[in-house]
Amino acid sequence: MSKIKPSKGAPYARILGVGGYRPVRVVPNSVILETIDSSDEWIRSRSGIETRHWANDEETVAAMSIEASGKAIADAGITAEQIGAVVVSTVSHFSQTPAVATEIADKLGTNKAAAFDISAGCAGFGYGLTLAKGMVVEGSAEYVLVIGVERLSDLTDLEDRATAFLFGDGAGAVVVGPSDEPHIGPTVWGSEGDKSNTIKQTVPWDEFHASDLSALPRNSKGEVKFPAITQEGQAVFRWAVFEMAKVAQQALDAAGITSAELDVFIPHQANERIIDSMVKTLKLPEHVTVARDVRTTGNTSAASIPLAMERLLATGEAKSGDTALVIGFGAGLVYAATVVTLP
Repeated sequence: MSKIKPSKGAPYARILGVGGYRPVRVVPNSVILETIDSSDEWIRSRSGIETRHWANDEETVAAMSIEASGKAIADAGITAEQIGAVVVSTVSHFSQTPAVATEIADKLGTNKAAAFDISAGCAGFGYGLTLAKGMVVEGSAEYVLVIGVERLSDLTDLEDRATAFLFGDGAGAVVVGPSDEPHIGPTVWGSEGDKSNTIKQTVPWDEFHASDLSALPRNSKGEVKFPAITQEGQAVFRWAVFEMAKVAQQALDAAGITSAELDVFIPHQANERIIDSMVKTLKLPEHVTVARDVRTTGNTSAASIPLAMERLLATGEAKSGDTALVIGFGAGLVYAATVVTLP
Protein backbone atom coordinates (compact mmCIF):
# COMPACT_ATOMS: atom_id res chain seq x y z
CA MET A 1 0.00 0.00 0.00
CA SER A 2 1.36 3.43 -0.95
CA LYS A 3 1.99 5.96 1.76
CA ILE A 4 0.21 9.32 1.44
CA LYS A 5 2.33 12.30 2.39
CA PRO A 6 0.83 14.14 5.40
CA SER A 7 -0.25 17.74 4.97
CA LYS A 8 1.54 20.47 6.87
CA GLY A 9 -0.35 23.46 8.14
CA ALA A 10 -0.10 25.89 11.02
CA PRO A 11 -0.07 24.66 14.64
CA TYR A 12 -3.20 26.70 15.35
CA ALA A 13 -5.49 29.31 13.80
CA ARG A 14 -6.94 32.65 14.82
CA ILE A 15 -9.14 35.46 13.54
CA LEU A 16 -6.79 38.11 12.14
CA GLY A 17 -9.24 40.73 10.91
CA VAL A 18 -12.93 41.58 10.76
CA GLY A 19 -15.08 43.81 8.55
CA GLY A 20 -18.74 44.64 8.17
CA TYR A 21 -21.15 46.27 5.76
CA ARG A 22 -24.61 47.59 6.57
CA PRO A 23 -26.87 48.87 3.77
CA VAL A 24 -27.36 52.61 3.47
CA ARG A 25 -31.11 52.55 4.09
CA VAL A 26 -32.09 52.52 7.76
CA VAL A 27 -35.64 51.30 8.37
CA PRO A 28 -37.29 52.32 11.66
CA ASN A 29 -40.18 50.46 13.25
CA SER A 30 -42.56 53.14 11.99
CA VAL A 31 -42.10 51.82 8.43
CA ILE A 32 -42.88 48.26 9.55
CA LEU A 33 -46.04 49.51 11.26
CA GLU A 34 -47.42 50.65 7.91
CA THR A 35 -48.24 47.02 7.03
CA ILE A 36 -48.92 45.30 10.38
CA ASP A 37 -51.22 46.02 13.32
CA SER A 38 -48.71 46.58 16.10
CA SER A 39 -46.79 49.33 17.89
CA ASP A 40 -43.23 50.50 18.33
CA GLU A 41 -43.44 49.66 22.03
CA TRP A 42 -44.61 46.10 21.30
CA ILE A 43 -41.82 45.48 18.78
CA ARG A 44 -39.15 46.83 21.13
CA SER A 45 -40.46 44.91 24.15
CA ARG A 46 -40.66 41.62 22.23
CA SER A 47 -37.41 41.87 20.25
CA GLY A 48 -35.37 44.89 21.31
CA ILE A 49 -35.28 45.98 17.65
CA GLU A 50 -35.53 49.71 16.92
CA THR A 51 -34.20 49.84 13.35
CA ARG A 52 -32.79 47.56 10.69
CA HIS A 53 -30.97 48.04 7.36
CA TRP A 54 -32.52 47.07 4.03
CA ALA A 55 -30.46 46.71 0.87
CA ASN A 56 -31.17 48.52 -2.38
CA ASP A 57 -30.84 46.97 -5.84
CA GLU A 58 -27.09 47.67 -5.99
CA GLU A 59 -26.42 46.21 -2.54
CA THR A 60 -26.47 42.59 -3.67
CA VAL A 61 -25.25 39.63 -1.64
CA ALA A 62 -21.99 39.76 -3.60
CA ALA A 63 -21.59 43.54 -3.38
CA MET A 64 -22.14 43.65 0.39
CA SER A 65 -19.76 40.72 0.86
CA ILE A 66 -17.03 42.42 -1.16
CA GLU A 67 -17.32 45.59 0.94
CA ALA A 68 -17.13 43.68 4.23
CA SER A 69 -14.33 41.44 2.96
CA GLY A 70 -12.17 44.33 1.82
CA LYS A 71 -12.30 45.76 5.34
CA ALA A 72 -11.52 42.38 6.93
CA ILE A 73 -8.54 41.80 4.63
CA ALA A 74 -7.16 45.28 5.37
CA ASP A 75 -7.71 44.74 9.10
CA ALA A 76 -5.79 41.46 8.89
CA GLY A 77 -2.85 43.22 7.24
CA ILE A 78 -2.71 40.92 4.22
CA THR A 79 -3.63 41.21 0.54
CA ALA A 80 -6.46 39.56 -1.36
CA GLU A 81 -3.90 37.52 -3.31
CA GLN A 82 -2.95 35.75 -0.08
CA ILE A 83 -6.47 34.43 0.50
CA GLY A 84 -6.47 30.69 -0.19
CA ALA A 85 -10.17 29.99 0.31
CA VAL A 86 -13.46 31.89 0.50
CA VAL A 87 -16.37 30.45 2.50
CA VAL A 88 -19.73 32.22 2.24
CA SER A 89 -22.65 31.41 4.51
CA THR A 90 -26.01 32.65 3.23
CA VAL A 91 -29.61 31.59 2.68
CA SER A 92 -30.53 34.57 0.52
CA HIS A 93 -28.45 34.19 -2.65
CA PHE A 94 -31.09 33.16 -5.16
CA SER A 95 -28.88 31.62 -7.84
CA GLN A 96 -28.63 27.94 -7.00
CA THR A 97 -25.44 27.77 -9.04
CA PRO A 98 -22.74 28.99 -9.33
CA ALA A 99 -21.83 29.74 -5.73
CA VAL A 100 -21.66 33.47 -4.97
CA ALA A 101 -18.29 32.78 -3.29
CA THR A 102 -16.65 32.37 -6.70
CA GLU A 103 -17.81 35.82 -7.83
CA ILE A 104 -16.60 37.34 -4.58
CA ALA A 105 -13.21 35.61 -4.81
CA ASP A 106 -12.74 36.88 -8.36
CA LYS A 107 -13.81 40.48 -7.74
CA LEU A 108 -11.66 40.74 -4.63
CA GLY A 109 -8.63 39.76 -6.70
CA THR A 110 -7.72 36.49 -5.02
CA ASN A 111 -5.36 34.16 -6.86
CA LYS A 112 -7.94 31.56 -7.90
CA ALA A 113 -8.85 30.86 -4.27
CA ALA A 114 -11.04 27.86 -3.46
CA ALA A 115 -14.57 29.20 -3.06
CA PHE A 116 -17.88 27.73 -1.95
CA ASP A 117 -21.17 28.56 -0.25
CA ILE A 118 -22.70 26.88 2.78
CA SER A 119 -26.26 26.99 4.12
CA ALA A 120 -26.53 26.75 7.89
CA GLY A 121 -28.90 29.61 8.65
CA CYS A 122 -28.08 31.70 11.69
CA ALA A 123 -25.34 29.24 12.71
CA GLY A 124 -23.61 29.64 9.36
CA PHE A 125 -20.81 31.90 10.56
CA GLY A 126 -19.81 29.37 13.21
CA TYR A 127 -19.83 26.58 10.64
CA GLY A 128 -17.68 28.65 8.28
CA LEU A 129 -15.26 29.57 11.06
CA THR A 130 -14.83 25.90 11.96
CA LEU A 131 -14.14 24.96 8.34
CA ALA A 132 -11.63 27.81 8.04
CA LYS A 133 -9.78 26.76 11.18
CA GLY A 134 -9.52 23.23 9.79
CA MET A 135 -8.15 24.44 6.46
CA VAL A 136 -5.46 26.58 8.10
CA VAL A 137 -4.34 23.83 10.46
CA GLU A 138 -4.56 21.13 7.77
CA GLY A 139 -2.55 23.26 5.37
CA SER A 140 -4.94 23.55 2.44
CA ALA A 141 -5.05 27.35 2.83
CA GLU A 142 -2.88 29.76 4.78
CA TYR A 143 -5.56 32.44 4.98
CA VAL A 144 -9.31 31.83 4.73
CA LEU A 145 -12.00 34.46 4.25
CA VAL A 146 -15.26 33.63 6.06
CA ILE A 147 -18.33 35.68 5.13
CA GLY A 148 -21.81 35.74 6.62
CA VAL A 149 -24.18 37.69 4.37
CA GLU A 150 -27.94 38.06 4.00
CA ARG A 151 -30.61 40.03 2.16
CA LEU A 152 -33.46 38.83 4.35
CA SER A 153 -35.64 41.76 3.29
CA ASP A 154 -36.18 39.71 0.11
CA LEU A 155 -37.59 36.89 2.24
CA THR A 156 -39.74 38.94 4.61
CA ASP A 157 -43.54 38.97 4.53
CA LEU A 158 -44.26 42.55 5.57
CA GLU A 159 -47.84 41.59 6.46
CA ASP A 160 -46.81 38.80 8.83
CA ARG A 161 -47.15 40.35 12.29
CA ALA A 162 -44.86 37.71 13.82
CA THR A 163 -41.84 38.24 11.55
CA ALA A 164 -42.20 41.52 9.59
CA PHE A 165 -40.11 43.48 12.11
CA LEU A 166 -37.37 40.91 12.68
CA PHE A 167 -35.10 40.76 9.68
CA GLY A 168 -32.38 42.98 8.26
CA ASP A 169 -29.66 42.89 5.61
CA GLY A 170 -25.88 43.08 5.83
CA ALA A 171 -22.54 41.31 5.56
CA GLY A 172 -19.79 40.49 8.02
CA ALA A 173 -16.43 38.92 7.23
CA VAL A 174 -13.35 37.65 9.03
CA VAL A 175 -9.93 36.49 7.90
CA VAL A 176 -8.69 33.32 9.61
CA GLY A 177 -4.96 32.63 9.48
CA PRO A 178 -2.05 30.85 11.17
CA SER A 179 -1.12 31.18 14.82
CA ASP A 180 1.50 29.73 17.17
CA GLU A 181 -1.05 29.56 19.99
CA PRO A 182 -4.70 28.40 20.10
CA HIS A 183 -7.05 31.34 19.57
CA ILE A 184 -10.11 29.48 18.23
CA GLY A 185 -11.44 26.88 20.63
CA PRO A 186 -13.17 23.57 19.90
CA THR A 187 -16.54 23.94 18.20
CA VAL A 188 -19.66 22.56 19.83
CA TRP A 189 -22.13 22.14 17.00
CA GLY A 190 -25.03 20.01 15.89
CA SER A 191 -28.55 19.85 14.51
CA GLU A 192 -32.08 18.96 15.62
CA GLY A 193 -33.84 18.15 12.38
CA ASP A 194 -36.98 17.03 14.18
CA LYS A 195 -37.62 20.74 14.78
CA SER A 196 -37.05 21.79 11.16
CA ASN A 197 -40.58 23.16 10.78
CA THR A 198 -40.11 25.78 13.50
CA ILE A 199 -38.17 28.06 11.10
CA LYS A 200 -38.75 27.55 7.41
CA GLN A 201 -39.61 29.02 4.02
CA THR A 202 -43.36 29.37 3.55
CA VAL A 203 -43.38 27.69 0.13
CA PRO A 204 -40.53 25.61 -1.37
CA TRP A 205 -39.23 26.99 -4.68
CA ASP A 206 -40.36 23.97 -6.69
CA GLU A 207 -43.93 24.30 -5.41
CA PHE A 208 -43.92 28.05 -6.01
CA HIS A 209 -42.64 27.57 -9.56
CA ALA A 210 -45.16 24.83 -10.36
CA SER A 211 -48.17 26.55 -8.82
CA ASP A 212 -51.03 28.08 -10.73
CA LEU A 213 -50.57 31.82 -10.18
CA SER A 214 -54.26 32.24 -9.51
CA ALA A 215 -54.01 29.80 -6.60
CA LEU A 216 -51.08 31.49 -4.85
CA PRO A 217 -51.74 33.66 -1.78
CA ARG A 218 -51.73 37.42 -2.33
CA ASN A 219 -50.99 40.43 -0.17
CA SER A 220 -53.30 43.35 0.55
CA LYS A 221 -52.27 44.98 -2.76
CA GLY A 222 -53.32 41.91 -4.73
CA GLU A 223 -49.71 40.93 -5.50
CA VAL A 224 -48.59 37.30 -5.39
CA LYS A 225 -46.79 36.61 -2.13
CA PHE A 226 -43.15 35.70 -2.64
CA PRO A 227 -41.86 32.78 -0.50
CA ALA A 228 -40.83 34.15 2.89
CA ILE A 229 -39.31 33.04 6.17
CA THR A 230 -41.79 32.01 8.84
CA GLN A 231 -41.24 30.71 12.34
CA GLU A 232 -42.97 29.39 15.44
CA GLY A 233 -41.81 32.16 17.73
CA GLN A 234 -42.51 30.62 21.12
CA ALA A 235 -41.00 27.25 20.21
CA VAL A 236 -37.85 28.90 18.87
CA PHE A 237 -37.61 31.15 21.93
CA ARG A 238 -37.83 28.23 24.37
CA TRP A 239 -35.29 26.19 22.41
CA ALA A 240 -32.83 29.08 22.17
CA VAL A 241 -33.07 30.07 25.82
CA PHE A 242 -32.90 26.63 27.41
CA GLU A 243 -30.97 24.45 24.95
CA MET A 244 -28.53 26.98 23.50
CA ALA A 245 -27.40 28.16 26.92
CA LYS A 246 -26.30 24.55 27.51
CA VAL A 247 -24.39 24.55 24.21
CA ALA A 248 -22.72 27.85 25.12
CA GLN A 249 -21.60 26.39 28.44
CA GLN A 250 -20.26 23.30 26.66
CA ALA A 251 -18.18 25.57 24.39
CA LEU A 252 -16.71 27.33 27.43
CA ASP A 253 -15.91 23.98 29.04
CA ALA A 254 -14.35 22.64 25.83
CA ALA A 255 -12.08 25.69 25.64
CA GLY A 256 -11.15 25.45 29.32
CA ILE A 257 -12.52 28.94 29.93
CA THR A 258 -14.69 29.95 32.89
CA SER A 259 -17.29 32.70 32.71
CA ALA A 260 -15.06 34.75 35.01
CA GLU A 261 -12.30 34.62 32.38
CA LEU A 262 -14.63 35.70 29.58
CA ASP A 263 -14.49 39.28 28.28
CA VAL A 264 -17.18 39.32 25.59
CA PHE A 265 -20.35 37.40 24.71
CA ILE A 266 -21.46 37.53 21.06
CA PRO A 267 -24.61 35.46 20.53
CA HIS A 268 -26.58 35.37 17.31
CA GLN A 269 -28.54 38.62 17.21
CA ALA A 270 -32.00 37.08 16.94
CA ASN A 271 -33.86 38.81 19.72
CA GLU A 272 -32.76 40.83 22.74
CA ARG A 273 -35.04 38.85 25.07
CA ILE A 274 -33.22 35.67 24.05
CA ILE A 275 -29.87 37.39 24.64
CA ASP A 276 -30.94 38.58 28.11
CA SER A 277 -32.22 35.12 29.05
CA MET A 278 -28.99 33.44 27.91
CA VAL A 279 -26.89 35.90 29.92
CA LYS A 280 -29.00 35.10 32.99
CA THR A 281 -28.91 31.33 32.48
CA LEU A 282 -25.13 31.35 31.92
CA LYS A 283 -24.72 33.59 34.99
CA LEU A 284 -22.27 35.81 33.15
CA PRO A 285 -20.42 38.30 35.38
CA GLU A 286 -21.20 42.00 35.00
CA HIS A 287 -17.79 42.69 33.48
CA VAL A 288 -18.64 40.63 30.37
CA THR A 289 -19.53 42.85 27.41
CA VAL A 290 -22.66 41.57 25.67
CA ALA A 291 -23.30 42.28 21.98
CA ARG A 292 -26.65 43.98 21.38
CA ASP A 293 -26.32 44.89 17.72
CA VAL A 294 -29.84 43.54 17.18
CA ARG A 295 -31.25 46.87 18.39
CA THR A 296 -30.15 48.76 15.29
CA THR A 297 -29.38 45.98 12.81
CA GLY A 298 -32.16 43.45 13.38
CA ASN A 299 -31.73 39.73 12.76
CA THR A 300 -29.27 39.28 9.89
CA SER A 301 -28.94 35.49 10.26
CA ALA A 302 -25.44 34.35 9.17
CA ALA A 303 -24.16 37.95 9.19
CA SER A 304 -25.19 38.78 12.74
CA ILE A 305 -22.16 37.52 14.68
CA PRO A 306 -19.40 39.06 12.52
CA LEU A 307 -21.39 42.31 12.26
CA ALA A 308 -21.78 42.44 16.04
CA MET A 309 -18.10 41.61 16.50
CA GLU A 310 -17.06 44.37 14.11
CA ARG A 311 -19.24 46.95 15.87
CA LEU A 312 -17.99 46.07 19.36
CA LEU A 313 -14.39 46.53 18.22
CA ALA A 314 -15.17 49.72 16.28
CA THR A 315 -16.92 51.36 19.24
CA GLY A 316 -14.29 50.28 21.76
CA GLU A 317 -16.74 48.18 23.76
CA ALA A 318 -14.40 45.26 23.06
CA LYS A 319 -10.71 45.27 22.22
CA SER A 320 -8.20 43.16 20.34
CA GLY A 321 -7.09 40.21 22.43
CA ASP A 322 -10.33 39.90 24.36
CA THR A 323 -11.69 36.40 24.91
CA ALA A 324 -15.15 36.03 23.37
CA LEU A 325 -17.81 33.33 23.40
CA VAL A 326 -19.71 33.22 20.10
CA ILE A 327 -22.80 31.12 19.42
CA GLY A 328 -25.10 30.95 16.42
CA PHE A 329 -28.39 29.08 16.25
CA GLY A 330 -31.36 28.96 13.92
CA ALA A 331 -33.13 27.29 11.00
CA GLY A 332 -32.55 23.58 10.77
CA LEU A 333 -32.49 23.68 13.69
CA VAL A 334 -28.71 24.00 13.83
CA TYR A 335 -26.18 25.54 16.18
CA ALA A 336 -22.45 26.23 16.58
CA ALA A 337 -20.53 27.73 19.49
CA THR A 338 -16.86 28.36 20.19
CA VAL A 339 -14.51 30.61 22.14
CA VAL A 340 -12.23 32.94 20.17
CA THR A 341 -9.67 35.65 20.72
CA LEU A 342 -10.85 38.87 19.10
CA PRO A 343 -8.61 40.28 16.33
